[in-house]
Amino acid sequence: MHAMQYEFTLPADYDMGVIRSRVARVGHLLDDWEGLGVKTYLLRERGVLGSPVNQYGPFYLWNTMEGMNGFLWGGAFQGPVHDFGRPAVRQWTGLAFEEGAASRAVPRFAVRCRQPVPDGVELAAFMSDAAAETGRLAEQDGAVLAAAAVDTRAWELVHFSLWEHEAPKAGGDLFQVLHLSAPGRDRLPRGRQW
Repeated sequence: MHAMQYEFTLPADYDMGVIRSRVARVGHLLDDWEGLGVKTYLLRERGVLGSPVNQYGPFYLWNTMEGMNGFLWGGAFQGPVHDFGRPAVRQWTGLAFEEGAASRAVPRFAVRCRQPVPDGVELAAFMSDAAAETGRLAEQDGAVLAAAAVDTRAWELVHFSLWEHEAPKAGGDLFQVLHLSAPGRDRLPRGRQW
């Protein structure tokens, strides 16, 4: 599993209805993308659910590098680049994935929690704890799925979870889910990834 996200932070007075319309128009295009586990079309709206910014930030869990590269280099990514400019694309190596207690529910919210991997920690123990936290998140009421991944260049851990309600039992940035494409969700490897 490989995680990926890019974000477009938009002006405070931006009409977020434009993003909602865009996702309604094009969100289905990745519903059958080869190599994609899950893509969540995410939105944070300034002043709503505690968000300080207007932001569009899709989050992906990929089953294959070919699927991810096909998206980035094969033309599909050019649409948002053309409309909003080319963003930095964060990538993390998968640590753990679990289906949630509410795995059959339609996710309405997502939580992304990024944190540094502290200097001096034993990496095996730290990553094992991160994998265990993924399992704990997935067991919570309303959890649809949970994942953890790490960027070994920046030594950053990310926990990502989807929820059926707006009161998730996870800390981090809260997003609204506008659409979920999940053509390979059933093929994402469960549990710890090493």
